[in-house]
Amino acid sequence: MPPFGAGVPALLVRLDPNPLHHGTLGAVRSLGRAGVEVHAVVESADSPVTRSRYLHRSHPRPEGAITPDLFHRTLLRISDEIGKPAVLIAMDDITAIHIAALAPRLTGRYLLPEQPPDLPARLADKEELAGLCERLGIPHPAMVIPASAAEAAAAPCELGLPMVAKWSRPWLLTAGSGLRSTTLVHTAADAVRLHEQGDAAGSRLLLQRYLPYRPDSDWFFHGYFADQHRCLMGGTGQKVLSWPLRTGLTALGRWQPNPEVEQAALRLAAHVGYRGILDLDFRWDESTGTFHLLDFNPRLGAQFRLFTDQDGLDVVRAQYLDLTGRPVPRPRSRPGRVFAAENYTLLSLVASAGRAWPFRTAGSDSSRSAGCRPGGAGPVNRRGGTESAWFAADDIAPFLSMAAVWFGRGLRKGRNRLRGPGVRTPPRRGRAVPVPRATGDDGSASHPDSASMPR
Repeated sequence: MPPFGAGVPALLVRLDPNPLHHGTLGAVRSLGRAGVEVHAVVESADSPVTRSRYLHRSHPRPEGAITPDLFHRTLLRISDEIGKPAVLIAMDDITAIHIAALAPRLTGRYLLPEQPPDLPARLADKEELAGLCERLGIPHPAMVIPASAAEAAAAPCELGLPMVAKWSRPWLLTAGSGLRSTTLVHTAADAVRLHEQGDAAGSRLLLQRYLPYRPDSDWFFHGYFADQHRCLMGGTGQKVLSWPLRTGLTALGRWQPNPEVEQAALRLAAHVGYRGILDLDFRWDESTGTFHLLDFNPRLGAQFRLFTDQDGLDVVRAQYLDLTGRPVPRPRSRPGRVFAAENYTLLSLVASAGRAWPFRTAGSDSSRSAGCRPGGAGPVNRRGGTESAWFAADDIAPFLSMAAVWFGRGLRKGRNRLRGPGVRTPPRRGRAVPVPRATGDDGSASHPDSASMPR
């Protein structure tokens, strides 16, 4: 795709700190290669994304707790620094929720999809999502919302053990609470203990039936939706490898047609009148023979570059073109295309001792393309090419920076083990170091269980 920058900058914002978020780098490269002036809010000046030749300027993330007023002031300050209206793109759930709520106050400063200010928050709310699925007939794991400790203790009788425990509004969790957005509970007593911490969590506890992991069970849908429920770019993908194993983000993914997942995504987006980029997670349930929707993420997924058509169109470019008033070309889909996050793919293969074969095929190869606009149907293969999250011949500095961070972290971990328990080597001042935690595909701390991690 030739450069299409029209003098309109783009600002990428991520409030949840993660210096190794490869989705941000992917968005910087996608727009930058097309001639767009790209700005990004980063958590550290040493973040690998700041090394990209396609990033025009980085802006520091606000320090401390992010309140709506603080976030509003930050966006206004950055708008003044950019000097002209810019396309605003959220990179994580909490950012998408804040941006939508502030949209009426950002007119003239930023270009945003028009939708109800509370819609992203309602869709990211796991309790509301479950109710929405029930009304639309979209499969969703059975769930209990305990109103008392006794109901939490009784939930295994209905759901079985283990169960998945989720907080309905995970973005309200604070770092000091010690609570995870999702937890796998093995006893009724564990469920009771979590229920008793509801005040600290800030939202209701949901207990959900555990959907066992099996190879080829985890799928996702990415798309960009314009007005009148039009999906201008998108597709369905299969998570082939993850990190942590069976529980984490997509280490290796493949663009694979899946009409059942696609139709559920299109029906849901049309029903709520969604506009913008979304990332939906599904898991196959062997007992029911259906794909269950697990999460609705009202923002970009880190592996979005998997869905890049033959002309370079992806959901980020589709949003940019649409919001700047230009037509979005009809996508020419590329089923079989592969996306690999090199660091996580390596860890996944090593941890599985080579037992994870990365190109297992599930479903019928003759399925039609899962692009939102039909086209390019045909057998699933690997001729769509492979995209690396970090390495790019025309932009190698972020890859080298990421490798240095990972090597430094491994070296410190080895030193700590040699020195014995209780002795830790602190990270170098100013150096961005990844936090050792289970993450979702937006990179945020979440989802320690396999039941809710299909990305």
